[in-house]
Amino acid sequence: MSLSARRVTLPAITPIILEKRVIKVYSEDETSRALDVPSDITARDVCQLLILKNHYIDDHSWTLFEHLPHIGVERTIEDHELVIEVLSNWGIEEENKLYFRKNYAKYEFFKNPMYFFPEHMVSFATETNGEISPTQILQMFLSSSTYPEIHGFLHAKEQGKKSWKKIYFFLRRSGLYFSTKGTSKEPRHLQFFSEFGNSDIYVSLAGKKKHGAPTNYGFCFKPNKAGGPRDLKMLCAEEEQSRTCWVTAIRLLKYGMQLYQNYMHPYQGRSGCSSQSISPMRSISENSLVAMDFSGQKSRVIENPTEALSVAVEEGLAWRKKGCLRLGTHGSPTASSQSSATNMAIHRSQPWFHHKISRDEAQRLIIQQGLVDGVFLVRDSQSNPKTFVLSMSHGQKIKHFQIIPVEDDGEMFHTLDDGHTRFTDLIQLVEFYQLNKGVLPCKLKHYCARIAL
Repeated sequence: MSLSARRVTLPAITPIILEKRVIKVYSEDETSRALDVPSDITARDVCQLLILKNHYIDDHSWTLFEHLPHIGVERTIEDHELVIEVLSNWGIEEENKLYFRKNYAKYEFFKNPMYFFPEHMVSFATETNGEISPTQILQMFLSSSTYPEIHGFLHAKEQGKKSWKKIYFFLRRSGLYFSTKGTSKEPRHLQFFSEFGNSDIYVSLAGKKKHGAPTNYGFCFKPNKAGGPRDLKMLCAEEEQSRTCWVTAIRLLKYGMQLYQNYMHPYQGRSGCSSQSISPMRSISENSLVAMDFSGQKSRVIENPTEALSVAVEEGLAWRKKGCLRLGTHGSPTASSQSSATNMAIHRSQPWFHHKISRDEAQRLIIQQGLVDGVFLVRDSQSNPKTFVLSMSHGQKIKHFQIIPVEDDGEMFHTLDDGHTRFTDLIQLVEFYQLNKGVLPCKLKHYCARIAL
């Protein structure tokens, strides 16, 4: 019996080569960066690339935005969305842009749902026993069997017309409906307005100017495929809290558990740039700060809340009395009386200082980066050249506090509370209110900065 060798020919394995494409991403100061990315890159992956290339701290608030200037709208591109798919829906002649910036409110509804779902706007499709908490409302959005119904008056732009009409709307899992008879939700009175499976929800940036909207709190549905203003289904709320509720609910109904997975697992992207080898960088938050006592030979953590409050008050008093030593131009300490001019200008290098921007521009920047409690910036006052203004968000509203300079024994100080608490410079003031609420509605938590790419 003879054995003969046989050559076995295996079928050729064709490697899968992902097509690459160059995309351009802009920052708020209109600087841009070109990236050569694979076709399956997600929005989170792009953010991760830019974070690493620019050595930013990743606090999970970095976001990619789709900006459509010709119709005056923009939206958050969800972390799991494929960026190339988003770009494929753009028209050839449209000057659309991708923006990279902070969005502190992106997943804030998972942390503080009570701020996002006002009682008067929420009802339930089935009978419920007892009160429903905001957390339970959130869980119902993520469930496939039940859902809370969002309802309320909205201004709707009539198709093909310039006029707006105030109508009562109902948001359900199957889409957005409006009532043809007052606030009735009987099936015979409900008319379909829009679904969200094949369209995206955008926020209007200049609704009054661009579309004649009755308020500044506009949003719209836009089909996924390229389209002009005629294809938009435009709506307008009476206030920011109402708009936020509608937009948040639509995002939850459209993406469901995917949003929760994005929030819980921010590093699970499709492409290699968000691999598990990249460890998240910690950012300083209110929860990571503790009161410390350094008066003894050894430092200790102050666990008693009453003692911690007492120490904070004493520290505030000490800051009022002491003169702050700053380094001079050659690195040597100079007394505060000699460096008052330096102290008055040292804040200009800080990322939270925005120099001569208007009140409206300050509000726009804060809204862009999220109406989360404690988002803030400091700017020059336009009404009084010698003063500054602290602009911050609280309760989904923007509030402005004047920082007044006061003189005492020939030294200049800054104060927010008519001189009761004084600071030698704005850096000292901001640092104090990041740790102490004081006269503010809440502590300063996230500074609103313009980054450059």
